[in-house]
Amino acid sequence: MFSKRNWKNFLLNEAIEDRTIFTYIQGLQEFVNNFKPKTMTEKRRLSLANQQLKEIKRHARKMQNEVQILQEKLNILEESLNENEER
Repeated sequence: MFSKRNWKNFLLNEAIEDRTIFTYIQGLQEFVNNFKPKTMTEKRRLSLANQQLKEIKRHARKMQNEVQILQEKLNILEESLNENEER
């Protein structure tokens, strides 16, 4: 069984390895959603923050898709280069 220290190290190391932009966005969304505004100004700012987080998430997904497409294209180019070198 894990000791308290081992468990803490396990959680910390796991958190470091799995961080992506979506992890950070989720953390910000949780913070914004759990924040209780006390004034109308704070309420408006939280609403704006939520909208901006949605836009950030949308752009991050687009970027991730573009990176994936570029990686696939790079793999194809590398494979064709290797085939040409073998000839």
